[in-house]
This record gives sequence, C-alpha cells and structure tokens, in this order.
Amino acid sequence: MDTEAMQHQIRHQLQYLTDRAEITDLMDRYLRSLDVGRFDEAWARAFHTEDVTAEMPIGTVRGRDALLAHVRRGMALFDRTVHLGGNAVIEIDGDRATARGAQLSTHVLADGSGEVFISAGHADNELVRTADGWRIAASSLRIAWTRGTPPRLPADLGAGAEA
Repeated sequence: MDTEAMQHQIRHQLQYLTDRAEITDLMDRYLRSLDVGRFDEAWARAFHTEDVTAEMPIGTVRGRDALLAHVRRGMALFDRTVHLGGNAVIEIDGDRATARGAQLSTHVLADGSGEVFISAGHADNELVRTADGWRIAASSLRIAWTRGTPPRLPADLGAGAEA
C-alpha cells in the first residue's frame, strides 16, 4: 500500500472512530439529561433535529417543539429517575447513522406514593450529522418488560397520543 492510500485509510478510520465516540457521547448525555430534568429549548436543540420523530411508550410526536413538550409532561410524572443505556450497536454511513441499544429506566413516581416503576427495552435511533454535530432525527423506544406500578397517565399523554 502506498503512502497516500495509507494516509487515506488512516483518515477514514479516524473519522469513523471520532463519529462513533461523538454518537456514543450524545446518547449517554441524552439519557443522563433525562435524570437531570432541565427540559428547555437548549436541551431539545442539543439532542434532536428540528423535524425529529420520537416513538415512546407515552405516544409518538413529530417535531422538536412537540417532543420537548411531551418529554416535559411525561417526566413530570416522576420524582426521580435513573436511565441506563448500553450494548449500543452503531452503524455509520457518511452523515447518517443508526444506534440501537438496551435501555433500563428506573422511576420513582411523583404521586407521593414512593412507588418504583422499572422498564427495560431497546432504543432505536437514527442520527444525522448537522453543523452543530450529531443529532437524533428519529427514535423509537420499545419496552420489553416492566416491573412495579406505572404512573397514571393523563388522557392526552397515553400510548395513542399523536402530536
């Protein structure tokens, strides 16, 4: 292999590793942000594209503003949470990527009962490279199992809700 070809290969590998690290960091920061609980426009811009689609157990939403409102309302059902993600399989194709990983979420209900609700499943994400870095363009959380008392959902925040 000549020097130019080797340099090209090294640049390509470095870009792949950098992209993978940035995507992993984005996904880790996103899950951690759910536990911090500051859901504002800066939060939404830091993780999602403007036209994001998110399919969650509490409904499907389209658009960053709708997602922000939905997450804010959904997370208000909990007093405290811990979200863990792992085993991510990341595939990168230029400026697009997919990330699929396991997610375990522990929630203490905000209704004063102190009850704990745990859910586990798989998160599928489609990401795009933007001028501001990688962002989630679409996500889908599929719950495989739950344990404990789920929160009582307002009628407009259930699994059938569309925003």
